[in-house]
Amino acid sequence: MVKVFVSGCYDILHAGHLQFFEEARALGDHLTVSFANEDILWKHKGRRPSLPDDHKAELLRSLVMVDHVVAGNGERKGLDFEPIFRELKPDILAVTEDDQFGELKEILCQELGCRYVCLPKTPPKFEPISTTAIVNRISGVTEAPLRVDFGGGWLDVPKYARKGGFIVNCAISPKVSLQDWPYEQKAGLGGSGAWALLNGKDSVQSELDLGVGWQDPAVIRETGVCVWKSGEKPRLDLKRDGAFLSGCMGLLWTGKQHDTPGSVGFERDYDLIERAGAMAKEAVMTESIAKLAEAVLMSYSAQMGEGMKDLPKIMGSVARKYCGGGHGGYALYLFPSREARDAAPGLVAVEPCYG
Repeated sequence: MVKVFVSGCYDILHAGHLQFFEEARALGDHLTVSFANEDILWKHKGRRPSLPDDHKAELLRSLVMVDHVVAGNGERKGLDFEPIFRELKPDILAVTEDDQFGELKEILCQELGCRYVCLPKTPPKFEPISTTAIVNRISGVTEAPLRVDFGGGWLDVPKYARKGGFIVNCAISPKVSLQDWPYEQKAGLGGSGAWALLNGKDSVQSELDLGVGWQDPAVIRETGVCVWKSGEKPRLDLKRDGAFLSGCMGLLWTGKQHDTPGSVGFERDYDLIERAGAMAKEAVMTESIAKLAEAVLMSYSAQMGEGMKDLPKIMGSVARKYCGGGHGGYALYLFPSREARDAAPGLVAVEPCYG
C-alpha cells in the first residue's frame, strides 16, 4: 500500500483544497491529511482557527478521498506535522508548487527516504479562491464611501513614488453599495477600489493589479481626510475628521467617463504634483480651506499641463480640479462655505465621511 501525506492549515475548506486532496490521493492508495492544531496555529500565525480542532478533523474525515486525519503539534514553523510524519513513515509527501516551506519539506523527505512530490497547478474546476478571500467575503462591508483627492495624485503609483512626497485625499458621502450607486461610473472617485472592497477582495492589491495607485482603497477603508506618505504601499501620515470641509465640496459631471489605467503613462509635471501634495498636507494640518484651495489649484495646473480641457468656472468656488486621473469623470469644486456651495447650480453635493 502506497501511503500519501499532505499538510496545511485548511482553516476554511474550499474547492481548491478538495482538488489538491484528489490529486494527492491519486498518487497512492491511502491519504493522510495533517492540519496544524490550534496551539501551533496561534504560535506560528498569531491567530485562532475559524473552527475548533475536533470540528475541523471531523469535516476532513468526512471527505471521500481522505483516509486518515491528524493534528500536527510540531514546534518547527512549516513542519508542524513532523513528529507524526516521522511516526507514520508515509511513502509520499505531496505539496503544491507554491508551498512556501517546500525546501524544508524536501529536506525532511530526503532524510527519511520519503518521495517528495510537488503537484503542478492544474486548471481549477471553479474560479480559484483563497481562505483569505473567503474571510473577506464573510466580513466584507455592505457600503463604502468614495473619495476626492486634493494633491499628490499619482505619487501613490509605485513607479512614480517620491520619498518625502504626500498624497492628500478625503472619503466622501453619500456612500455606495452593490445595490445603490448614486454616482456615474468610471468617474475618478475611486469606484473600482470601493467595488473590490464591497466584494470582499483585497482592494489595495486590486488597484495595484490594474497598474494604478493605492490611494483610493486606502482612504475608502480609513475614512476622513488623510495624508499619506508616497511609496509602494499605504502609510498614513496624519488624519482629520474633515469637519472643516463640511458644506464646502461639490462635484460636476464632465459628461465623459475617464480611464485611469489608460492615463498612467502620460507625461506630467511630477514636481508640481509633489508641491501640491505638500501644500495640501499643510492645509489639512491647519484645517484651512484657503490653503487647500491653493493645493487644488496647483493640482489643476498640473492637469492643464497634461492636456486636459479647461473646466468651467462656477461662481463662488475658490478652486477646481478633475478628480483622480482626470481627462473626464467628475470635477471637484471647492467652496468657502455651505451657502456658496448650495447656491451653485448643477453640482452633486458631497460631504467628508468619517468613521
